[in-house]
Amino acid sequence: MMTSPLRVTVVMAVKNAAAYLAEALDSIAAQTRAPHEVILVDGGSTDDTRAIAARYADVRVIQESAHGYASAWNDGIRASTGDAIALLDSDDRWAPEKLKWQTDALAADPDADCVIGHITFFAEPGRPLPPSFRPDLLGRPHVGRMPGALLARRRVFDTIGLFEADWEVANDVDWFARLKDHGARVVILPQVLLEKRVHDRNLSYLSARTSIINTEIIRALRRSIHRQRQTPDARS
Repeated sequence: MMTSPLRVTVVMAVKNAAAYLAEALDSIAAQTRAPHEVILVDGGSTDDTRAIAARYADVRVIQESAHGYASAWNDGIRASTGDAIALLDSDDRWAPEKLKWQTDALAADPDADCVIGHITFFAEPGRPLPPSFRPDLLGRPHVGRMPGALLARRRVFDTIGLFEADWEVANDVDWFARLKDHGARVVILPQVLLEKRVHDRNLSYLSARTSIINTEIIRALRRSIHRQRQTPDARS
């Protein structure tokens, strides 16, 4: 694999992720442009998560310092040495050219802060869909404003901050809202970068059943509106 001149750190937050972790790590190993490093932040797994990670020579495992996905992502970003940060959930997988397409886009546009692309949802065979998930979303490309489809220069996190840990499931929604309100330059690629697995254990969809995600999205939108009023010249 050709390594990108832009050093990319991949951060994964995991806890008892043995069921799908190897598939996610294989999708990183299959990248046509290899990352600089892969940091797996473990939230205290009691299954075979660490044993699976140990099979991959380029994966560094660190212990989560607090609790939750936001905390784990932040631990990984703080521990990283790359010029740009990519995030992947342990039950998802990347297209083989994901990092190549994104690093090429950043190289072509030095003013670009980050790159996202399209995603597709796929159902895990043999497992029911979450009750709140719309089956018509399966298999159709969507613009992915979510961590797994992101490659961001380190300066983005230095400027707008890390993921806030006071959200139960919408920390990524809040972060992308802050990204927009700050006026960051975001490149959107037409390619599908991320295949996102849908199953009955997905945290965000399970939370939606109890209206947590809806409540937090409203809260994030209100925060965004407040920021825009405080900074009227922010780019849309």
